[in-house]
Amino acid sequence: MSRTGAVELLAVPGLPMINAGDDLAALIAAGLDRGGLRPRAQDVLVIAQKIVSKAEGRLIELASVTPSPKAKALAQEVQKDPRLVELILSESVRVVRSRPNVLIVEHRLGFVMANAGIDQSNVGLADGVERALLLPVDPDGTAEVLRANLGARYGAPLAVLIIDSFGRAWRRGTAGVAIGASGMPALLDLRGNPDLFGRTLQVSISGFADEIASAASLVMGQGDEAQPVVLVRGLSWTAPANPARELVRPASEDLFR
Repeated sequence: MSRTGAVELLAVPGLPMINAGDDLAALIAAGLDRGGLRPRAQDVLVIAQKIVSKAEGRLIELASVTPSPKAKALAQEVQKDPRLVELILSESVRVVRSRPNVLIVEHRLGFVMANAGIDQSNVGLADGVERALLLPVDPDGTAEVLRANLGARYGAPLAVLIIDSFGRAWRRGTAGVAIGASGMPALLDLRGNPDLFGRTLQVSISGFADEIASAASLVMGQGDEAQPVVLVRGLSWTAPANPARELVRPASEDLFR
């Protein structure tokens, strides 16, 4: 179960522009040291998906993409670049909904999302080359590697979240959600615990990692803030760790599939 007192959200300063092959753990550690932020036990490092994807070389030049006939037909329907649609289909297991300017898919990692999470914002057009940024190959695995590297450096059992911005089916606007997690319970099962009046909770399961992701995204921003890593301090939990993939609702529980 989680407990919260005063929670701090501290932007890690001075992260450079990230390029393919960069040692992300080393760059984050340099930022932490620069800001005088030494991680403690149960601190959570929240990392924007964009810099993880860039470090992993997931930035694709659209000129290198050859759209299939299926992508061309779907692109005409949704009024998007056929090359971008080809990338979306390559990252997806099915198209959920499509209409002009909207393409909702089930991503290969299980996320139901717009455009398979492929983004063209903040990826740079300084050289005139059109690019698109794909999600990391294995966000939970990357979170675990970063947690192990940074935890060993600072001698503290910290947690790591990798987050992205998702739209919500029943609400307008995007919010931060966790797509990768290590060292903490992404999903917190509160069933069996008492409520304020002693009644046993029957159905309460908290998207703990998503709540942290949403708070951290307020500090990161969505535009030119250039604050892709946030240290969250003041949380605690006793539940065992589970990965962000536990947040994905199984098909058997999906009443709308």
